[in-house]
Amino acid sequence: MAALFRPQANLVAKLGLIGLGVAVLAGIGWWWTYPRTNYRRQENWYVQQPVPFSHEHHVSGLGIDCRFCHTSVTTSSNAGMPPTYTCMTCHSQIWTNAQILEPIRESLARDEPIHWNRVYDLPDYVFFNHSIHITKGVGCASCHGEVNRMPLTFKAVSLEMTFCIDCHANPGPRLRPRSEIFNMQWARTDATPSPAALMAEYDVRAGGRLLDCSTCHR
Repeated sequence: MAALFRPQANLVAKLGLIGLGVAVLAGIGWWWTYPRTNYRRQENWYVQQPVPFSHEHHVSGLGIDCRFCHTSVTTSSNAGMPPTYTCMTCHSQIWTNAQILEPIRESLARDEPIHWNRVYDLPDYVFFNHSIHITKGVGCASCHGEVNRMPLTFKAVSLEMTFCIDCHANPGPRLRPRSEIFNMQWARTDATPSPAALMAEYDVRAGGRLLDCSTCHR
């Protein structure tokens, strides 16, 4: 009886099995690696805005405090975005005809707010309160990075669950004196109260309720 397959069929079968194995391993590698890439998490990506606002210029160059624009950050869950009138406090006097600020002037003329695009867009099932983090000694730079060095604002950290859990499990090293909350260049010195002292002062207790699911998911 004649053979059904040529001798080369064995080689083809082996190569096919090897190729299948490589494909499976590549799939597993992609499944493991892709969620952890900056591309997936959009870290260090600039977000296009209707007006190319430079935190570097306004914060480092002009010395404007975060709270001048983000007025509700210490009292509300939302940091708040500045109304057009805040921008026009200065730009009704300077750069009054700059083309780059035309959307600001149009917003004022139409009495319509500018639609700023979110840099950190948390899912609807995540509860985050800015004011409690500030009250407990977490500085802006801990989550937003050194925005005073950003000509255009980008996402400095992923704010994925692992990032939050790492901090909630061991918050002490990330706490600072309340007087330094808005200081982007702050660094711990020998004169800085210890992490344990700051946790005691702010009544921050590692683990426990901080790691309860309902703390962030409500």
